[in-house]
Amino acid sequence: MKKNELILILDFGGQYNQLIARRVRECNVYSEVVPYDISIEKIKEKAPKGIIFTGGPASVYGEDSPKCAKEIFDLGIPVLGICYGMQLMTHTLGGNVSKANTREYGTTKVNINNNSPLFQGFENTNDFLMSHTDFVSEVPNGFKNIGSTEHCPNAAMENPDKKLYGIQFHPEVNLSVNGTKVIENFLFNICNCSGDWQISSFVEESIKSLKEKIGDKKALCALSGGVDSSVAAVLLNKAIGKNLTCIFVDHGLLRKNEGDEVEQIFRNQFDINLIRVNAQDKFLSKLAGVTDPEKKRKIIGEEFIRVFEEEAKKIGTVDFLVQGTIYPDVIESGLGKSSVIKSHHNVGGLPDYVDFKEIVEPLRNLFKDEVRKTGLELGIPENLVFRQPFPGPGLAIRIIGDITEDKLNILKEADSIFREEIANAGLHKSINQYFAVLTNLRSVGVMGDERTYDYTIALRAVETTDFMTGVWSKIPYEILEKVSSRIVNEVKHVNRVVYDITSKPPATIEWE
Repeated sequence: MKKNELILILDFGGQYNQLIARRVRECNVYSEVVPYDISIEKIKEKAPKGIIFTGGPASVYGEDSPKCAKEIFDLGIPVLGICYGMQLMTHTLGGNVSKANTREYGTTKVNINNNSPLFQGFENTNDFLMSHTDFVSEVPNGFKNIGSTEHCPNAAMENPDKKLYGIQFHPEVNLSVNGTKVIENFLFNICNCSGDWQISSFVEESIKSLKEKIGDKKALCALSGGVDSSVAAVLLNKAIGKNLTCIFVDHGLLRKNEGDEVEQIFRNQFDINLIRVNAQDKFLSKLAGVTDPEKKRKIIGEEFIRVFEEEAKKIGTVDFLVQGTIYPDVIESGLGKSSVIKSHHNVGGLPDYVDFKEIVEPLRNLFKDEVRKTGLELGIPENLVFRQPFPGPGLAIRIIGDITEDKLNILKEADSIFREEIANAGLHKSINQYFAVLTNLRSVGVMGDERTYDYTIALRAVETTDFMTGVWSKIPYEILEKVSSRIVNEVKHVNRVVYDITSKPPATIEWE
């Protein structure tokens, strides 16, 4: 990563915040999300080309509302405030923020001044996503209005002399038409970025920093066989070689035949120290009778760590634990300033006590598509790089309710059929994630001349670019019909199949 290509994103607590980082990187400019209260000294040290303030749920007049140092606006660094970020800029610099009589939420027509470098190339009226209860009623001295809506007189503002800009809408979400173009204009018209950051830069910089950080010490990698942990393992292997040991914990919650496939790939294709631990009985015992999804995640996360500790003692001193945590994991676990959606076993699910010197998460700042690009850059085979995303807790969060070995077997078979038919139809590359869920619902059915009372399988398929938002996939009816027929006929104790047609948001991709 080149220092002169850094954009700092100050996190004020909104749920879309990491999408801003995603959009900046789409423009080939590296971005880093930092807490809103980052010190002026730290900002100077990082020397960013620009700063973006995110949105957030607070009101600038609240006692505990997040605020940044006023000196930020005197650094000579361009700043773009989004939603709450615009309101905070206004409040800090002497303007007025008021409670809106009419709250704007959803796609709204915004009238803009396209003479502004922020809106270069736009029409006079554009559709952008609004989501606010407060609004800027009076812009600060030195600013001028460059945007408005029916209910929001100051939907955008600028102080071109100081390169300070504010927008009330959210350009980072897909519902804002050409929203990324606003961010692009800020980067190139205002911050004068060159846009030459590539994944190859990340790989080179990461290997160098990992060598410096770990040196001759030992590292243990939590290898699940999924894309994230696989890329993390190969990246560490490039950096420290045989000082890395990968432990593959087969918790029995993997997809059909997956344990054997993972072992074969990393033993035969990569020269990596690999230990496979068959721990299904231990995990199922711990999960017995547990129905709450958060408890499942916590139990699995803690058990993972305990297994690693046991194995670490067998191989000697291990200083670092390596995990394949990526940005969406961090966001949805609510680390930092954002609200919690759900915990992830390798983020919020860690137990209080971990018997390692330090946890290393080399992919923590990457989105899923960037992880895949990193994998290809590292020479990982394409079939592994583009493998279906799979959560760390595995099938435990795709079985609603308590988990038993019988339920696991039902889900493994149903999921295998679904994935097989998607591949047969040639849809496996266009659908970003697809899987089966064993619901806790049992219903009456008829098979042959007999009445049945068996489980319902739900199918889930989502198309997305960043796994932060997604739409349900319009799989052709004949394929769904074939999948349903096969599952009901080939998988015992299933008599009904349904298809989930909910997008994200409001739903998450996983059911739990």
